[in-house]
Amino acid sequence: MVPSLVFTAGGLLLLFSFSSAQIRGDNLASCNMDDGFGKYCPTTCGVADYMLRYMPDVDKDLDNLQETLETIANLTQEAKDTVVYMKDSTMSAQKNTLPDPYFRKSSNMLNDVVRFEKTIIAQEQQIYELQNLISSNEKRMSDLKQLSVQLQQKCAEPCKDSVEIQPLTGSDCQDIANKGATTSGLYYVKPAKATEQFLVYCEIDSFGRGFTVIQRRRDGSVDFNKDWIQYKEGFGYLSPDDTTEFWLGLEKMHLLTSSTTMPTVLRIELVDWEGNTRYADYTTFRVGTEDGMYRLTYGYYLAGDAGDAFDGFDFGDDSSDKFYTSHNGMQFSTFDKDNDKFDGNCAQQDGSGWWMNRCHAAHLNGKYYQGGRYTEKDAGEFGYDNGIIWVTWHNRWYSLKETTMKIIPLSRITAGGGQQSGVKDFGGLGV
Repeated sequence: MVPSLVFTAGGLLLLFSFSSAQIRGDNLASCNMDDGFGKYCPTTCGVADYMLRYMPDVDKDLDNLQETLETIANLTQEAKDTVVYMKDSTMSAQKNTLPDPYFRKSSNMLNDVVRFEKTIIAQEQQIYELQNLISSNEKRMSDLKQLSVQLQQKCAEPCKDSVEIQPLTGSDCQDIANKGATTSGLYYVKPAKATEQFLVYCEIDSFGRGFTVIQRRRDGSVDFNKDWIQYKEGFGYLSPDDTTEFWLGLEKMHLLTSSTTMPTVLRIELVDWEGNTRYADYTTFRVGTEDGMYRLTYGYYLAGDAGDAFDGFDFGDDSSDKFYTSHNGMQFSTFDKDNDKFDGNCAQQDGSGWWMNRCHAAHLNGKYYQGGRYTEKDAGEFGYDNGIIWVTWHNRWYSLKETTMKIIPLSRITAGGGQQSGVKDFGGLGV
């Protein structure tokens, strides 16, 4: 630092000396102070005169500065020497000093203590979690013991079937009634063409007539939006007190209607939301084979006060309405097996399987609407194609509350004074 300041000061002195030796900028031999110095751009001579006035003071200040810098430099060197001495002394002391085994051992012990404390905290957390798990298991064990006691008490009682099935069997419910059965309930039947017996609900009245129930809707508790296999095999629940909903199954319907030489009557019973009842009878009712897609056929509309919806209905929308909504001769359709006469899928549109045409005037497997009333918005594109409907009794915007489909041999349909004696007392259904 000091040499650079000296060189700088020397440079300024040389500049001053060099400037004083130059010829004036206006080429005059001597300096005249009234040459306009300070008013316009100064001449070389004017600059030199101005600077030379300050040179003695500057030289004196530079000398003092140089002396101060030399003093500082000397002090700095002494400090550097002291630092070097201290470093050398420290290194020498470290090399000559033997390690303290007790200090190292104490440090290791402290490290071990810290590590053990961490281990103890982790184990305490695990113990707490295990205690909670033990408490939970103890509660579960207590519950299991209580349940075991209850099961032991129950197993000590004589076992009995919770569903009462009547002992008589036959080819159908009328055959069972002919054998002396007088109580409605669950019975096993085995039609002539069946390979094994199956369970049905038999409705036996006081005149000895045995109706085999093949479909029952009561409250919407069973979803009738099923696939082909479910409609073939049957679904829902058979109950001995006849309080449940079910579809007996297309294959069982085929066996029941094709195994006898006696014409079979299909009776349809309907209940609306006001408690009114209607019925419709169709003679020579049959359900075909699966190869024929369980085709529905019947001879003619026999009797009833519900009207003949199976024959189709003229909705007034098109002259072909009645033709395209009749059901005689129609194959069964589900959302996964489309056998209808419509360009689309009627069963998929309605959300349930049925003997569809294009699409129908009667649909007892339709969507269950609580309260019976529904709008075109609820029903979709075709309002009359949804809900449980029988349009010859109620219009297309009204869904029925209860439906029953049951079969009986034609020879027994008029026994006991006609329809009224054969209809159940709907007041006993809890509706």
